[in-house]
Amino acid sequence: MPLKINAAFTERVLENFIREEVAKSGFRKALVGLSGGLDSTVCAFLAARALGAGNVLCLIMPYRDSFPDEIRDAQCLGRILGIRTRTIDIGAQVDAYFAAHPTRSRVLRGNKMARERMSILYDFSAREKALVLGTSNKTELLIGYGTVYGDLACGINPMGDLYKTQVRQLAGHLGVPGFILKKTPTAGLWLGQTDEQEIGLPYPEIDEILEAVVEQRKSSAALADAAFRRETVDRVLRMIRKSEFKRRLPPVAKLSTRSVGHDFLYPYDWGK
Repeated sequence: MPLKINAAFTERVLENFIREEVAKSGFRKALVGLSGGLDSTVCAFLAARALGAGNVLCLIMPYRDSFPDEIRDAQCLGRILGIRTRTIDIGAQVDAYFAAHPTRSRVLRGNKMARERMSILYDFSAREKALVLGTSNKTELLIGYGTVYGDLACGINPMGDLYKTQVRQLAGHLGVPGFILKKTPTAGLWLGQTDEQEIGLPYPEIDEILEAVVEQRKSSAALADAAFRRETVDRVLRMIRKSEFKRRLPPVAKLSTRSVGHDFLYPYDWGK
């Protein structure tokens, strides 16, 4: 299998990362938006093992009665892990907005749903004094497959340095149930939507190209010589370039000698 990881080592690193970063941020608990899909499931498994099941709350946030199987699977995972879950229907607030501002665009509606879910997660972050954990994997971050201030928002992201194919490997090691492992990846934006269909490429192929570009720093010409189709390579590179704005903090116009983001880069414990 390409992009092979040492799953046991990866588990230890990510569990330590969650424990340390949650504590450094002044929290004892973590919050995960649980969709019933692979990435959020793996994140919930890691959080429960890192912090203890009693210190993890997962929010399941369906749009009305769409994707009932995903809701049921997410609730089942909560019982398997022994963690708290709450199911909150986002239908009323989403429908109220689009009643006033109609659109036929499924993308606009999907982005709104993602941002409504994140607003709820941060509300519960304040209520529960729990840090929001991100569930976006490295593949999604690199090609920009995510909603700014929606599913891309988080306090920390344990998943962000694992390609999608590596998340699947880790899931098998963690004992994620087969009914999750066998699922076709979907963001749950509309009925029939799948990640690979929307992106236009299968995850294994995307990951091999990304690994060659990012980790090995190969040129597009070298990738074409390595039996990748040139148009596919160019398409992936375009996605990386076009989504750069999603991977950085908003640039600050520099006016002083110590501008945030330019010069004032001390870590949070600099004064100790």
